[in-house]
Amino acid sequence: MPIKNDREYRSMMMSAVDEDGMKVRGYATTFDDPYTLYEDKDLVLREIIDHDALANADMSDVIMQYDHEGRVFARISNGTLNITPDAHGLAMEADLSGTDLGRGLYQEIKGGYTTKMSWGFTVDKEQDEWTSETAPDGRALETRRIRSVKKIYDVSAVSLPANDATEISARNLSDGVIERVKAERLEQLELRKRKMLMEERLK
Repeated sequence: MPIKNDREYRSMMMSAVDEDGMKVRGYATTFDDPYTLYEDKDLVLREIIDHDALANADMSDVIMQYDHEGRVFARISNGTLNITPDAHGLAMEADLSGTDLGRGLYQEIKGGYTTKMSWGFTVDKEQDEWTSETAPDGRALETRRIRSVKKIYDVSAVSLPANDATEISARNLSDGVIERVKAERLEQLELRKRKMLMEERLK
């Protein structure tokens, strides 16, 4: 999956709709629903898409692709793709009947060979909100609330869940939060070691 440094990618489920032609439906994202972008032994990085984040988003000509590249299977401008924010999230429906490749993709989705979708978007980082706390297991818990999406580029069927993509996006677009938290943890560990040494010397 090609990763463009100015965009972020997230993964969701989609399914075929038997009763209504060769259409697929799903949610590109859900609102106010925390999900984990990245985690290791020291840090959990979560993200929330705010329920108003798409209020001013440019959705004028979103396309549907496969793995965010190559052929266009559906698009808003010709009426074969529809994306609509609702109370739950960003709902999408695509009609894949227009091309041979689209009909083939529909069969892959219907057969369960391809079940994931991802969306590519950019955010207004000035509207991001970060909170820091400690998780019950002692790890640093950083939560990013995206309050404003600038533009949605595409929704894509993907061959594999976008775990690698989301980790890359987290590292590239988190304003250094992962590196900062790790540095803080190392500093805390060093301070604990020094304290223990001082206590040993005072015994």
